[in-house]
Amino acid sequence: MWNAVAKNLFRTKVYQDYSHMLLLVKKDRSILTRLPSSRNCWQHTAGAVQPFNMSASIKKVETLDVNNFVCIHWGDGSKSLYPAVWLRDNCQCPNCFLHSAKARKLLLEDLDVTIAVKEVTLTDTQKVYVTWPDKHTSEFEAEWLKKRCFSEQARAEMQEELFLPECKYWGSDLQLPHMSFEEVLHSDESAYKWLSTLKKVGIVLLTGAAARQGELVKLGKRIGFLRLTFYGPTWQVEDKMDANNVAYTSGKLSFHTDYPVLQHPPGIQFLHCIQQAATGGESEVVDGFYVSNKLKEKNPQAFQILSSTLVDFTDVGTDYCDFAMQSKQRIIDVDYRGQVVRINYNNATRDTVFDIPAENVQPFYAALKEFVDLLNEPEHTVTYKMKPGDIVTFDNWRLLHGRRSYQSGTEIARHLEGAYADWDVVMSRLRLFRNIVQNGN
Repeated sequence: MWNAVAKNLFRTKVYQDYSHMLLLVKKDRSILTRLPSSRNCWQHTAGAVQPFNMSASIKKVETLDVNNFVCIHWGDGSKSLYPAVWLRDNCQCPNCFLHSAKARKLLLEDLDVTIAVKEVTLTDTQKVYVTWPDKHTSEFEAEWLKKRCFSEQARAEMQEELFLPECKYWGSDLQLPHMSFEEVLHSDESAYKWLSTLKKVGIVLLTGAAARQGELVKLGKRIGFLRLTFYGPTWQVEDKMDANNVAYTSGKLSFHTDYPVLQHPPGIQFLHCIQQAATGGESEVVDGFYVSNKLKEKNPQAFQILSSTLVDFTDVGTDYCDFAMQSKQRIIDVDYRGQVVRINYNNATRDTVFDIPAENVQPFYAALKEFVDLLNEPEHTVTYKMKPGDIVTFDNWRLLHGRRSYQSGTEIARHLEGAYADWDVVMSRLRLFRNIVQNGN
């Protein structure tokens, strides 16, 4: 059927720039990029998508392929093709769609997946009316349809709008983004800038918070809510007797992500400096996505091992409540396109149990050691020292963080309060702030 549609489109000059898309409908293309040639430069992880003309004036509508498709001729000269089954599934009438919840009411059990359009008409260049064989009717706004065009270009632009995938890699030359804590709390524009920078760069330092516990709760309310874990809604990072976590000591912490022992590790981490050690205690961060791509370029086999081997993690103890956690994670998680989407690495909680064949163990260690060595190269790392009132906010899926040792005594020398948030919560608030800032609502 798809070949017949494609031929028909060629004859009618429909989809001049993507008639080939129909022939490749089951073969989505990735947007690939090259790594930066200079050692520390920033660049987008996804190719720039050319703006899609969103002019929503319609000149003409027609059906194609025995009424299995509706073709819209736009006022700007472009054309869009919509499958009949998709239009029926997304009917916006009150019987099919609950507008108060912005949710579909039509049951898939009631959808005829072979449905064809009986009639399609256009009114005042802004609305398309579809009549179905059972006499049900659907009405679609031109702008609504234009945003949901199935062309490769339009789909890519919509995905960028929804998920904000732009990402800037960095190395030791990163100038740590700074913002005012109070401005983030009270200005929607500042909060939008904070979260959009956090999404793009992976780290933002907020300054000017009070040097006392409880400030992170305010930040949590600003985005929605914090993530509760076995260490509590917030937790105190200080040198403790009989510490139940290596972070609660004064020793050096190597580069790690937090909580790979959870099946869904927290996406964002907040650390608020309440008291800082006189000497030592500097914080260190590295862009795990950038270094992972460097590893892939330098040693593809090592990258393949770390992105395919399931590693056991464990954490047992008592804090907010008692816990006995186990998980399996790949050190480097990639998506269907092969792009890195999450780092899961904490050497302290990597289990002694290792569920792989014995002959695969040494190659895994060699790959992990090469990755860790790359993380620690000076050209990749950024070191800074927090002051009381500073709050560092960073992407726990992307950045690995560490700490230099400091001298402890009979009194607490260094005190940070920590908290987590999930990316789902942060992205939700980011979209809402964007709507306020850009559209005023």
